[in-house]
Amino acid sequence: MMKIGVLGLQGAVREHVRSIEACDAEAVVVKRVEQLDGLDGLIMPGGESTTMRRLIDRYGFFEPLKEFAASGKPMFGTCAGLILLARQIIGYDEPHLGVMDVIVERNSFGRQKESFEADLNIAHVGDHFNAVFIRAPHIVEAGEDVEILAKHNERIVLARHGRFLGCSFHPELTDDHRLTAYFIEMVKESKEKAVL
Repeated sequence: MMKIGVLGLQGAVREHVRSIEACDAEAVVVKRVEQLDGLDGLIMPGGESTTMRRLIDRYGFFEPLKEFAASGKPMFGTCAGLILLARQIIGYDEPHLGVMDVIVERNSFGRQKESFEADLNIAHVGDHFNAVFIRAPHIVEAGEDVEILAKHNERIVLARHGRFLGCSFHPELTDDHRLTAYFIEMVKESKEKAVL
């Protein structure tokens, strides 16, 4: 059984756990650095990215998360988690982890659209995915090795860069677990490659 961690410092942790378990994988809420050991993949949940970064620094997660990213294990960033993975954030000098070759803009759908839902068609996942956006970022630019999986109003809202998956929305807030299942498939493939 795949062991998927959810960084448990802030954000919609319980909902991610529910979604992982619905996909027949084991969920681990990660609150201590040593819990990263033994995971097959990691989800960085939504929340507030600057608060999450403060907590990551306070609890000594920054270097271990960079090491986890470098280890070849897949990571999935949702909403604020996407901002943490991105190599560049518009309006900021430094990225956070900077491992996914995308440029993101925070709160980019505007104040008047703080939260909304949209029906997305997602490559490799399926159509009519009900995506919940809450103060969502979006991907302004993606590197050449990045596959764009979904757009909303011509804005990139889901992309994959090798073993990194990032989305603008909160896939865990509905009962549609297809995107979590897609990430778990990424984790399975990565684990099988590591064994070869």
